[in-house]
Amino acid sequence: MQSVALIDYGSGNLRSAEKALVRAADGSAEIVVTCDPDLIRRADRVVLPGVGAFRACMEAFESRPGLEDALQEVVQQKGRPFLGICVGMQLVATRGLEFGETKGLGWIPGDVRKITPADPHAKVPHMGWNALTRLSGPDLITGIGASPMYFTHSFAIFPDDDAHVAAWVDHGGAFPAAVARGNVAGVQFHPEKSQSAGLALLARFLEWRP
Repeated sequence: MQSVALIDYGSGNLRSAEKALVRAADGSAEIVVTCDPDLIRRADRVVLPGVGAFRACMEAFESRPGLEDALQEVVQQKGRPFLGICVGMQLVATRGLEFGETKGLGWIPGDVRKITPADPHAKVPHMGWNALTRLSGPDLITGIGASPMYFTHSFAIFPDDDAHVAAWVDHGGAFPAAVARGNVAGVQFHPEKSQSAGLALLARFLEWRP
């Protein structure tokens, strides 16, 4: 049975994500909530959640001894499938621009910056259900179709190369809702809060062969 490391670094909707992954796996995978570098190195897949500000999440992430080195080894060197959720997705960028500039993991070159809807009626934070548009990239993303997903955020990742944008969303203007580069994927929405469509995405991640 494959193992999935759900990274616990003190930030994220961890229990909801765990329950959703367990349900999506339906007995086909062991979901391990951990920040233990040794367990992470042995995992077949990695999920990085995150809720809150980019800087606070990155500081919490870096405060776990050996965590970043273990993830770099598993994701970047061994090429195991990775899924970032919300701020966990944003951390793969080069830098975040929330409360000043903070260095990210740099797996997908680009910045995380505040969304600025052109429509004055589109509120920030962006909260609620929105359909995905312009899906591309791996079938992990394209296979779920233009399903409405649940968002709650004020910042989003903007890759340097639009080829790394796997889906868009419109909230008074378009911005990336999902990214993908090689074995690294991320979603700005919360699949664990997105009912059947979110579970379908998690199930696809458990079967993804990038």
